[in-house]
Amino acid sequence: MTYKMLVSDLDETLLNNDGTINPLNVEAIKAAVAQGFKFVPNTGRSFLSVQDLLKTLGLADQADQYVISYNGGVIVENQGNRILDVSGMSLPLAEQIFQAGLVNDAVDVHIYTVDRLFVYNPSAADEEYMAARGVNYEVMADRNLSFLKDEAAITKVIFEHLDAKVQAQIKAAVLKAVGANQVEATFSSSRYVEFNPAGVDKGRATLTLGAKLGIKPEEIMAIGDNSNDLSMIKAAGLGISVANGIPAVKEAAQVVTARTNNQGAVAEVLERYVLKGEEA
Repeated sequence: MTYKMLVSDLDETLLNNDGTINPLNVEAIKAAVAQGFKFVPNTGRSFLSVQDLLKTLGLADQADQYVISYNGGVIVENQGNRILDVSGMSLPLAEQIFQAGLVNDAVDVHIYTVDRLFVYNPSAADEEYMAARGVNYEVMADRNLSFLKDEAAITKVIFEHLDAKVQAQIKAAVLKAVGANQVEATFSSSRYVEFNPAGVDKGRATLTLGAKLGIKPEEIMAIGDNSNDLSMIKAAGLGISVANGIPAVKEAAQVVTARTNNQGAVAEVLERYVLKGEEA
């Protein structure tokens, strides 16, 4: 099989634990793209927050190069950050999610629109994590979301807490409040509980972009580490877990890399399946 595109999670997959990128990954991505291969970040983050990374990879402001952001909520072409597809939720649904997920005073909340991030009650750990990754945001003064009424779309709502038990409580509380059929609930980075509208995920967006580019599902590879990556790993022709992936991701993947995210796992995949052309 000749693969034409790799969609890749960022944090704990392409990026090192400290938010930097292994030079092996940079070198391999540039070499693959030079051959006409598509490398597409597929992230829970905003496309605006990955612009420095795109510059490092030589993909910033480039025509016919793409980013999938907000767990599949927005697809953009890098040249001019041209928005190709948006899948958002209603303000009433966002309000329900927001209020239900505040299970204690230590939880903080991120609300993403197409081009802005608002954070309520940011924790010190979250502030440090976002600063290391160049994430810009506006702090919310209170729990009133009426200021969002004129936003074109709310793409996702996520909650931050470092305790896995609290994360489970948040997920349960939100699903009870809004109904499990209204949202896609996933976890990421061992700190976030993420909610997108039902039917919106990294896998759907991967196939949508592939169809726009004339790339078949079986010609796509997907690599990730956490539960919000499962949909794209299952949708792609070749689903890959990094060595540091959670057990559910490793189980769903057809390939598990020998390298962790800190060792250049993405480079391993590109070297094997694109630059050297091995068969899966």
